[in-house]
Amino acid sequence: MAAPMERIQVLDDIEKDIITCLQCSAQALLELSKEKSGQKQAEANTTQFLRTLNQVESKLSDQINYLTQVSTGQPHEGSGYASQKVLQMAWHRLEHVRSWVNELDRLKASHLAATTRTQPGNVPNGNMTSSGTST
Repeated sequence: MAAPMERIQVLDDIEKDIITCLQCSAQALLELSKEKSGQKQAEANTTQFLRTLNQVESKLSDQINYLTQVSTGQPHEGSGYASQKVLQMAWHRLEHVRSWVNELDRLKASHLAATTRTQPGNVPNGNMTSSGTST
């Protein structure tokens, strides 16, 4: 695996190749726009354009393949994706647990309400004196 600086250098080289492609295509079009165009020069520029364009395509494909491999959640050199994914999953689990706790709390409250309604001798406010009378 290439170091990050090497990856940046490859991207810089790709950028230079794209500039070369643009220059070659501009030269070919300029040559063809002349009244007395030099067909050999236009063909040479076109050939250089196509050759460089193929190199750019190949290098960009390599970069895309690399990015596809490192973005699958597997940690790699300097990637924060795995840590971010772990954090995101932890937040998801936390929200899930919160919803379960809220559901259990709701069930507890409804069970307590049902229990207090069905028990005979319950006092509505729940305060009883030592003699058994309500206050």
